[in-house]
This record gives sequence, structure tokens and C-alpha cells, in this order.
Amino acid sequence: MPEMARFRAKHGPIEEQSSLAQASILHVDMDAFFVSVELLERPELRGKPVVVGGRPDQRGVVSAASYEARKYGIHSAMPLRTAGRLCPHAIFLDGHHEKYGEWSDRVATILGQFSPIVEMVSIDEAYLDLAGTERLHGPPLAAADKLLRTITRTTNLPCSGGLATTRLVAKVASDQAKPRGLVWVAPGREERFLAPLPVRKIPGIGEVTERALRALGIEIVEQIAAIPQEKLESIFGQWGTALYRKARGGDSYEFVIDAEPKSISHNHTFGEDTSDAEALAALLSHLSQKACKRLREAGLAARTLTLTIRYAGFETHTRSKTLAEATRLDSDIFAVFRELFRLHQDVKRKVRLLGVSLSGFTHGNEQLDLLEAERRAKLEKLTSAADRLRDRFGFGKVQFGGSLRRDDPEH
Repeated sequence: MPEMARFRAKHGPIEEQSSLAQASILHVDMDAFFVSVELLERPELRGKPVVVGGRPDQRGVVSAASYEARKYGIHSAMPLRTAGRLCPHAIFLDGHHEKYGEWSDRVATILGQFSPIVEMVSIDEAYLDLAGTERLHGPPLAAADKLLRTITRTTNLPCSGGLATTRLVAKVASDQAKPRGLVWVAPGREERFLAPLPVRKIPGIGEVTERALRALGIEIVEQIAAIPQEKLESIFGQWGTALYRKARGGDSYEFVIDAEPKSISHNHTFGEDTSDAEALAALLSHLSQKACKRLREAGLAARTLTLTIRYAGFETHTRSKTLAEATRLDSDIFAVFRELFRLHQDVKRKVRLLGVSLSGFTHGNEQLDLLEAERRAKLEKLTSAADRLRDRFGFGKVQFGGSLRRDDPEH
């Protein structure tokens, strides 16, 4: 897996930053990701309006819509019932977030082959810094093209990219490239690229700011750029300073390596609140295994384990246990979470969400002193083999027994 990174803003003069700029920041965005993953198993639905999120008679919202569905005005976060009215003949599918997470992990692995610095900002988008990778993949533009083609060839999932000097411009460029495209904005051309775009294309400008700008007769980015910074600040306060910079593509960020996370967590919200003991135990095992795999990928072991239980009505409880020694074995960690759940579950109430979190990290191979050395070595080999198979075939295809249910048709 790639080293993870975060961005730190640099607030020096825009002119100084642009004089040294290199178009090496790539924003990769998977096209209609949830829909694209579903179409891998339902190829007969390609070219049709597809909506992921549930049925049109449910109270939920749209998670994703195919480009064919978007032509009818359907978009993410729209109520499913509204989507059903806009396009009655659309095909509505339930979401499968565990599956989307597995495909996201596969994409992240590919990204890590092109740059040692990757920031996954969501399940379907990431930033990379391609500076310094020329000897391996060629100039940034060639590397970006090769990367996008590799993702699609390897996963059969469509994606788009934007390559620019700044994070902001790279994100806008990838949006303009959709679907299945790549837009490169050369250094010094950022303001010209942004100028004709509607103001909502700028990240951070939402509906409220758009209305305020429209009241001033401003509808495209070029009109923002024409306003002096002092006037924008007098109207919008500190946000006016940001608008002045954003309109010129001047938000500049540097990558800061943060390969060691403070915590690793996974949670799951049930479609319907449940008190099914077998389902709860299986999910707890599944979440523990996912967290443990990420723990091993980071070369870490954990001492503090935290369980989250959310009941119907959104009442949430967390319980933690700190171990005498750190561990990274699934069996050790699942045993602790299972005991925490047994001690603290209110069996009279239905569970809405379960979550697990690992923290208190250490390096090395420290393990709980519960197993003899020979058996521990065998468990280490078993988990390593399982991790390799998961990377190849997907996490859901390789599970330890605790997360399997007898009535699960997939197993």
C-alpha cells in the first residue's frame, strides 16, 4: 500500500509560488464509482440509467447515478423518491459499501505504484505528487496518462484525472475531464483555465456563496478574479481572501508525509436495526479483520482497542481496553472486541451500528504473550498468506471463520 499523505497550506505570495510551480499534482477521480462497480457484475445495464442507493419508494438518498441517469437531473444526495419521479424507468440498485471499499483498496494499490506519496481523500478520489518519478514513469503528463490507463485496464473501472500545479486546479481539471478523460493545466495557465467556468466549479463555493455572488452579478470565475481583494474581503470577510486566491488557482499545498496513522477504524451501519446475535458477531469479526489488515500493512501493532455500539435512536456508546502488550493478530484483537461487546451490549435493544478502532501503535512484532512461540509463528504465516490472497482477489473473498454466517449465500 502507498504511504499516505496530507496537505499543508502554504500562504506565501501567489507570484512566488507560481514561479517555481510544476504541474505534478494529479487528482484521480473514479467515474460514477458505485455504479461502475455494480456494472462489473451487471454488464447488461451499461448504457442505461442506473441509480445506486435503494428503491425509489424508500426514504433514502441517491448514493450514485450513472451518466445516463444524470441526464434526467438525478444526482447524489437527491431523495430516492425524487429520482424515481424524474426517471421512472431508471434501474435502482441497493448499495454494497463493503464491495466498494475493496475496489477502492485495489485502486489505491495501483496509485502507490506510480508515486510514493498518495492521499486518498475519499473512497473514489485521491491526490498524488508525481514530482521525482520521471525516471520510472516519464514526465508527469505521460505518467498521469499511463496511470489512468492502468487503472481501467486492471480493474475495468473508468476514471478521470486532472494534472496541475495546485490541488485546487487539479481537482477542477479532473471534473472537466469526466468521463474517462485527462486534463492538463500548464504552469501559468491556471487563471485562464478557471476564468470561463461557473463559480460553483471552484471547490468550497456552495449554494449559499453562489447566491451571494449572483446577487452581485457574478456568475463565472473570471468575474471574481476581476474584483480587488480588499472589496472581496469587505463583503465576505476572511472567505473573501480565499475567494481571491481560488479564482486565480492560487491555493497551493505541499504534501506532508504522515505514513503512521493515529488510529485505524472501521464501522458498519445496518440497513435495519438488528438484535441478531449471529449477525452481530459475524460483523464484529469482519470489522476486526479489516482493521488488522490495515494495521499489518502499516507495519504496526496496537495496544488500545475501542468498540463503538450505536443503538436505535442514535444513542452511541464506546468502550476501550488497553492491552499489556501490542498485537496485530486477528485472533487476539477479535477476542478483545468480542469480550467488550459481550460485557457492554444491551441485549434488550437493537443495534444500528458497530465500529472498531485500533490505536496506541508501536512498531515491530510485539504480540500478546498468550500463545506459545510455535503457534504464534503459524498464525503470523496464516495472516500473511490471507493478506496476499485478499490483495489479489478482494477482501471479501478471504475471511476467517468468525465472520461467516451459515445462511450467507456468498459463502
